[in-house]
Amino acid sequence: MPVNADYASVFYEIALLVLLAAGVGFVGLMLRQPLVVAFIAVGVLAGPDALGLVSSVDFIETLSQISIAVLLFLVGLKLDIGLVRNLGRVAVATGLGQVTFTALFGYLICLAMGLDHVTSLYIAVALTFSSTIIIVKLLSDKQEIGALHGKIALGFLIVQDIFVVLAMVTLSAIGVGLGEQSGGFWQVLQVFLGGLLMVGAVVLFIRHLADPLLRQIARSPELMVIFAVGWAASLAALGDALGFGKELGGLLAGVSLASTEFRDSIGSRLAALRDFLLLFFFINLGASLQLTTLGDQIGPAIVLSLFVLIGNPLIVLAIMGYMGYRRRTGFLAGLTVAQISEFSLIFMAMGITLGHIGNEAMGLVTLVGLVTIALSVYMITWSHKLFALCEPYLGLFERRHAHREADDTDGAARMRGHDYVVFGLGRYGCRIGAKLQERGFRVLGVDFDPDAIAHWRRMGLDAIYGDATDPEFVAHLDMADVRAVVSAVPRERGALTEADPQLALLHGLQAANYSGQVFLSAQKLADVDDLLRQGASVVLKPFDDAADYAVRRLTQDEESAAAARTQ
Repeated sequence: MPVNADYASVFYEIALLVLLAAGVGFVGLMLRQPLVVAFIAVGVLAGPDALGLVSSVDFIETLSQISIAVLLFLVGLKLDIGLVRNLGRVAVATGLGQVTFTALFGYLICLAMGLDHVTSLYIAVALTFSSTIIIVKLLSDKQEIGALHGKIALGFLIVQDIFVVLAMVTLSAIGVGLGEQSGGFWQVLQVFLGGLLMVGAVVLFIRHLADPLLRQIARSPELMVIFAVGWAASLAALGDALGFGKELGGLLAGVSLASTEFRDSIGSRLAALRDFLLLFFFINLGASLQLTTLGDQIGPAIVLSLFVLIGNPLIVLAIMGYMGYRRRTGFLAGLTVAQISEFSLIFMAMGITLGHIGNEAMGLVTLVGLVTIALSVYMITWSHKLFALCEPYLGLFERRHAHREADDTDGAARMRGHDYVVFGLGRYGCRIGAKLQERGFRVLGVDFDPDAIAHWRRMGLDAIYGDATDPEFVAHLDMADVRAVVSAVPRERGALTEADPQLALLHGLQAANYSGQVFLSAQKLADVDDLLRQGASVVLKPFDDAADYAVRRLTQDEESAAAARTQ
C-alpha cells in the first residue's frame, strides 16, 4: 500500500526534530543544564527564523496540547488535600510571601518598562512560578531532599502549585472579558457554571469511583499508564468544550486521582512521557517566536532575570530569617526559587490563546526562562560555595537567636560526655550508633534531616541537627571529650570535590583543630587512598565490609566441617 507523501514528510520531520533534540540535549548535559533549557533551544533552532524545520504545524501543536494536559495532570496528582492540609507554617508563609513579592514588584517593574497593565500582570504572575522538576532533580543529585532547607523548599513549591491553579482558574473564567474576543457576561457565566459542574463531577468521582476503579486497573501497570493519559486528555478536552481551557481540565484530572494510593506510581511512570511530549510544546513555542523581535527584548529580559535571580532568594531569606531560621537555611532554600518554570511559558501561552497578550510578551518570558534556569542550575549546584562567599553580608537576615533551629543546632552545649559522634543517620549510621551503644559507649548523632534525628532519638540516642558540609557548624562544636568522629554520610557520586561531604567534614574538623580519630566512609576502593592522603584516620568500606561478613557466614559451616575432618 503506498504511503501518503504528507504523512511521510511528517514522519521525517518528527524524526529529524527528535534527533536534533537528542543532540542539543547532549550538549546541555555536558554543560550540566536541565532538559528544559535544551528543549527551548531546540524550539528556537527549529523555528522559521533559524533552521526552519517545522512545517507540520498542526500536528506539532496537537502534541503540544497533549503535553500541557499531561504536565498539568501531574501537577494535579501532587495536590492531595491531606498533603496540602499538613503543610508547615514556614512553607505557607514563605510560599505566599515569595508569590506576593514577585507578583507585586514584577508588575511594577513591567509598568516602569512601558508595558500595558494586562501584559504586566501576566508577566508578573509568570515570574512567580519555579520549576519543581529542576529543583527536585538538583536537590536529589545533591542528596538534600531530606535536609531542612530541602523540605521547606518542597513545601513552598506546593504553595506555588496551588497558586498556579488559582491563577489559571481566575484568568480562564473571570478574565475572559479582557480579551478582544470577549463574549460578555453570559459567556463568563457559562464558563463559571461549566466549571462548577465539572468540579462537582470530579468530587463525586473521588469519593465513590477513584479508589475501586484504580484497584482494578492497577493489575496491569501498562493499562494504568494508558488510562492516566486517556483520563488527562479526556478531561482536558471536556474543559476546553466547557470554555475554561484544556489546562484546567488536565489539572482536574490529576486532582481526581491525587488522593489514591496509586498517585506516586502513576506520576513516576508518566515522567518520561511528560519529558518527551514537552519537547513538542517548546518546538511549537519556538516556531511562533520571531528572532528579529527578540533583540528588542534583551534589555527588559536582563532586568527581569536579575529580579528573579536576586529578588526571589532574598525575599525567602528575609521571611525565613524573620521566622527564626538561620541565614544558611534561608539562603539554601531561597536559591531554589531563582528561576522561572515551564509553567510560566504555559501560562503565557494560555494568555495568547485567550487573546489577552501578544507574542512579544511570550518572547520576553522565554528569554527570562533561558537566563534564569541556566544560571540557577549552577547557583543551586554550588550553593554551599556561594553561601561561603555571601555569608559576611547576610547577618541582616538572621535573628540574634535563631530559635527555630536553636534546639537542634546548639551542639556545643550538648557535645560533652559523648565518646563518639556519628554524622549521617541513615541505615548505616544507625547501625553503627546502635552497636556502639550496645558496647556501652555514649554516642551523639548529627544529621540535617529532622526525620532521621527523630528516628535516632526513638532509639534512645542523643542527636542534634547539623550539616557535615557546614564549616560554621563544625567549628562551633566542643569536641574535647570525643574519641572519634564517624562519617556515614553518602558520598556524592564518589567524586573527590570540595562539595563532597566526607572531605568537607574532614577539612572542617582539621580547621577546628580536632585531634581525635576521623573515620570516613567510601563506596569505591579507588577513593580509599585519596581519603587517607587527605588525613582520614580510617576509611570504612560499607559494601566491602558487608560482603566480607557475608562470605564468612556463608563459608563458616564448610570451614568447620573441613576442620573437623583434619582432626
